[in-house]
Amino acid sequence: MSRGRIGNRPTKSPVLQTTATRKAISARHSSHSPSSLQLAAESNKSANPVTHYRPPTSGLIASLPRSWIPYAELVRLDKPVGTYYLFFPCIFSTLLAAPMAPHATILQIVGTTGLFFTGALIMRGAGCAINDLWDRNLDPHVERTKFRPIARGALSPEQAILFTGTQLLAGLGVLLQFPTQCLWYGIPSLLLVTTYPLAKRFTNYPQIILGLTFSWGAIMGFPALGVDLLANPDALKSAAALYSSCVAWTVLYDMIYAHMDIKDDVAAGIKSIALRHEHNTKSILSGLAATQVALLAVAGVTAGAGPVFFVGSCGSAIITLGVMIWKVQLKNVQNCWWWFNNGCLFTGGGIALGLLLEYLAQAFGFHEKEESKLETSPTPR
Repeated sequence: MSRGRIGNRPTKSPVLQTTATRKAISARHSSHSPSSLQLAAESNKSANPVTHYRPPTSGLIASLPRSWIPYAELVRLDKPVGTYYLFFPCIFSTLLAAPMAPHATILQIVGTTGLFFTGALIMRGAGCAINDLWDRNLDPHVERTKFRPIARGALSPEQAILFTGTQLLAGLGVLLQFPTQCLWYGIPSLLLVTTYPLAKRFTNYPQIILGLTFSWGAIMGFPALGVDLLANPDALKSAAALYSSCVAWTVLYDMIYAHMDIKDDVAAGIKSIALRHEHNTKSILSGLAATQVALLAVAGVTAGAGPVFFVGSCGSAIITLGVMIWKVQLKNVQNCWWWFNNGCLFTGGGIALGLLLEYLAQAFGFHEKEESKLETSPTPR
């Protein structure tokens, strides 16, 4: 009798006890460990960008109506640095061409600069939309891009195409405000805008195509101020050198930018110069910086620039590019973004300021005064 009871509770047979124990362990284990169905659900959840997307709660985009937010995100309204990179070559060429222009006034230069900035803002947005349309099947696999409007399904490709067409028409409207010859120089750039996203699939150097695209403004400033490139050999040489310098600059800064996506690019099969030269990036950056400054100097020489340009524009480019290449941490995503974002203003702003001071020096006859002093100074006997 005593063996049949423990604390007045009936015992179970060993078989029943073993079965109950297994059920208890299984239940306890399932309560703490996810089932295969749960794991699959979590996997799908993490693969779907929509489940992780959070609308902006601060900044310019957050203040827009909710239905406008995907369109603002599509044109990167919250990341204006791309507009600055597109605008700087325009202002470089405008200021470099100004002393060569027959009747360029300060008011005309300011108006031309304003039109270029408006055009850069519109066309940069159109370029981003075209890029996202091409990359809509790649973006969901890259951490930095998986929340973009088309990738997460907030905008359909048809909506994006319609919006892009509207932007291109607006860009054409801006282009028509310039002299007629600008139209013939500006239209070919559209071909480059549409081909860059494709280059990422076929070559390790898509940044070169991006450079050819983003640097187009380095040509546009000359015809915008009435300088005929085909009739003025010096202006043509200067524009070609400035354009090539800006291409080198674009490849340089976008190589830093590409380092933010190296791991995801490998998985997604996206090609870039950062992947091709991952282990000697800083040597490549140094070579690009030297090329950029050398070509910038050639542009100044052929345009007849004075010492203010070489000290201000070329000197500031040497310093800012050198510091950036020395300081940037290519394995640190946040650090790469900081230098990409701020290096634009450091280098681009320095070059533009040097060009502005050079224009003012020539406009007010500073160089002529210096030359006259040298001519009238007594020669040693």
